[in-house]
Amino acid sequence: MARGSSGFVAALTAAAIAVVGFLAYQASAHVPDTLGKPQVKKSPSATASKPPQDKKNPAPLPAASGTGERVVYSTIDDRVWLVGAGNKVRRTFTVMPGTVDPAPGTYAVTSRGAVGTGSDGTTVEHIVRFALIDGVVFGFSAAVDGSTPKPDASKKLGGIRESRADGTAMWSFATGGQKVVVVK
Repeated sequence: MARGSSGFVAALTAAAIAVVGFLAYQASAHVPDTLGKPQVKKSPSATASKPPQDKKNPAPLPAASGTGERVVYSTIDDRVWLVGAGNKVRRTFTVMPGTVDPAPGTYAVTSRGAVGTGSDGTTVEHIVRFALIDGVVFGFSAAVDGSTPKPDASKKLGGIRESRADGTAMWSFATGGQKVVVVK
């Protein structure tokens, strides 16, 4: 019996060492790069207006953005995610918003237009509209000339400008009725 119990104890000890080693490895993988380095304090004027992003995934999908296939638009980050089946992000990109933002909520693509004219007089393509609120039309589009200028602040504009490549991706993804989730 003593021989059998010593084998059992040896096996438990080996398992415990393996678990401790695994946990130590995991802990070391999550140690900040700045640990042990002197910290440099920044002046208040040098602080960023937005929190720092995860370096491995600079644009994680917002947690409260719903489920299923959808377009997610963050009004704070000025970023869009095209989310496919299985909650997998197919593409994410930054945008130039209009002068007013749609309220957070769930919308649907209401209409699309292959070509049109933006409020700045620029020819735009791949127009994907998802809301009309208080007379302001909200939608995504890309300038044919590739520009993404800041909109005229004196007007109430809901157009969200994207690059041509991102506009093409949006056009292919956001067909009629596609869910659009707006988050802060």
